[in-house]
Amino acid sequence: MPPRGRRASLTLRRGVDWPGESLPDDVVPTRSRCVSRRPTPVQIKEFGAVNKIHFSPVPPYNYAVTASSRIHIYGRYSQEPIKTFSRFKDAAYCATYRDDGNLLVAGSEEGSIRLFDVGGRAPLRQFDGPTKAVHVVGFLSDKYRIFSGGDDYSSSLWDIPNGTEIISYNEHTDYVRCGCASKVNADVFITGSYDHTVKLFDARTKSSVMTIEHGHPVESVLLFQSGGLLVSAGGRYVKVWDILKGGQLLVSLKNHHKTVTCLCLNSSGQRLLSGSLDRHVKIYSTTSYKVVHSFNYATSILSLALSPEDETIVVGMTNGVLNVKHRKPEERKEESQKKRQPAYRTHVKGRTYMPKQEDFCVSKPVKRVLRKYDKLLKSFQSSKALDAVLEPPIRLHTPEVTVAVMQELHRRGTLRSALAGRDEKQINLLLTFVARRVIEPRFTPVLVTVADMITDIYQPVVGQSAIVDRQFLKLQEAIGKEIDYQEELLEVLGMMDTLFATFTKKSATYPEENKSNGLTETIETNMNN
Repeated sequence: MPPRGRRASLTLRRGVDWPGESLPDDVVPTRSRCVSRRPTPVQIKEFGAVNKIHFSPVPPYNYAVTASSRIHIYGRYSQEPIKTFSRFKDAAYCATYRDDGNLLVAGSEEGSIRLFDVGGRAPLRQFDGPTKAVHVVGFLSDKYRIFSGGDDYSSSLWDIPNGTEIISYNEHTDYVRCGCASKVNADVFITGSYDHTVKLFDARTKSSVMTIEHGHPVESVLLFQSGGLLVSAGGRYVKVWDILKGGQLLVSLKNHHKTVTCLCLNSSGQRLLSGSLDRHVKIYSTTSYKVVHSFNYATSILSLALSPEDETIVVGMTNGVLNVKHRKPEERKEESQKKRQPAYRTHVKGRTYMPKQEDFCVSKPVKRVLRKYDKLLKSFQSSKALDAVLEPPIRLHTPEVTVAVMQELHRRGTLRSALAGRDEKQINLLLTFVARRVIEPRFTPVLVTVADMITDIYQPVVGQSAIVDRQFLKLQEAIGKEIDYQEELLEVLGMMDTLFATFTKKSATYPEENKSNGLTETIETNMNN
């Protein structure tokens, strides 16, 4: 039995269990133990192992749980299902919401794919064609097509309005057990298989456009919102790949002791969650890919999901238990009590006392206060540091600070990761700053590098946002004007060089001074003599 002090420290560490926190406000360390006021996790018993959990993308953020031959819809705080889909003869798999939250698609053991209206009960569509169990289904981002994969080694696309198969790919050589669709490109989807490969498909081609060797049977895949980074899980490994560089491996994580079964991202993309058969959920920072938090559960984990507002985490286990944890809403901080003022006599004496000649005066050391961006740089939070210097007071009045932080991030090699994964508003802000300041000579070397990285990262999304496209055009126009200006300056410089070269020395008379008897006489001498 560990000593009391050690037990307290372990309990305190487990209290830190939410992405992005250092220490929750509701965990109160005491002298002998740590008392947590966090709501007790809710445990719900399902009919079988939970193979999929998926939150609705729209409020009130209900979530679908696929277990055995049923799909249960739960409210965020309900302990009983508010709706059930049970029209399956055998096991159901991978119930997934569409982006508008109105439709739900699921695969099944008998090889059919069923499409449900969330408000109804009977299937709207049933897609038949696969010869074996369908374990992977999902919607493409255009909302009118479905991708699937199953135990017949095939990956297929289906048309919802017509209820027909569009195309089928038979490139995997083992079971297809996971997949995801790109949020950026409506024609791109990805599947992972037990043949150790991850394949990227484009609906406009007849074969896969990229194959990635994971090295172990692939259990789960997901794409970052920007569409540039892919995460795959299989065996004990979680691997991150750069799609824009042809599937280059960025990092390989080995923090679990058994097979990793599921992956999840938080809403901001700054935290990556992985669940495993070793009963642990690991939370990684996507900046450093280090484990920042860890959960421990009773049995092996098959699925997990995080609500769109990061307020609820749901974990499904092999014994059919659904574990639901809610984050306690932040309470208003009580108004700080006024500091006790010194006694009147002490106050008067301190203010009116004049030091004497023999007194030794000790000055109070001035505490150095770091700026917000300095603190973030010190803690290696690159993305947040860049956000801090893009705030209006710094960006508009002291742009040299913004450029200096960008230069420091480039020196550390983290500028690309700080620029990646941003939404339309943030990209617009970055491009506006670069287009306005790139023509200033003191900023040009750094901002040219920044502009090059932004163009390289967000080139695939060009044409999808009118605001971003407009800013790219402004940047191009600013650089074009600067190039024209430099060319004109070079022409003027050439003219001046020509003029200076035509100047010749003219003949002149040189005065000679002859000093004699203190008198100065000036004699003009002829140059011809």
